[in-house]
Amino acid sequence: MEHLTANAAQLLLLVFLAITFLQSGIDKVVDWKGNLNWLTGHFAKSPLGNMVPLLLGTVLVAEIASGILCAIGLYTISIGIDSDIPFYGAVLSCISLLMLFFGQRMAKEYVGAQTIVIYLVPAVLLVYLLQQ
Repeated sequence: MEHLTANAAQLLLLVFLAITFLQSGIDKVVDWKGNLNWLTGHFAKSPLGNMVPLLLGTVLVAEIASGILCAIGLYTISIGIDSDIPFYGAVLSCISLLMLFFGQRMAKEYVGAQTIVIYLVPAVLLVYLLQQ
C-alpha cells in the first residue's frame, strides 16, 4: 500500500489520461463517419480542409496508443515494476493534445483550443513527475 500512496499523483494522472484518450479514441472508431462529417465541416475553411480523413486517422492512432500506454503505465506503477511505459504514455498524450490544439488553432476555434490546454496541463505535469 505504501508504494501506491508514494505514487498517488502519477497514478491519478495516468487514470485521467487513460480515460480521456481511450474514450475519445473509441468514440472515433464507433462513430467514424459522424466524426469525419463534423470535422470536414469544421476544417472546411482552414488549410487542413483537404486532409481531414488522414488527420483524423492520425489522431485516432495517437489517442488509442496514448490511452493504452497510460493504462499499462498505471499497471506497472501499481505493481512496482520500474518501466518507461508511463513516461512514454504521458509524452504521447502531450503530443496528441498538441495535435488537437494545432487543429483548433488552424480552424480558428480559439475557445476549443483553450479547452485543450486544460487537458495539456495535467499531461505535462505527469511528464514532469515521471522525469523525477
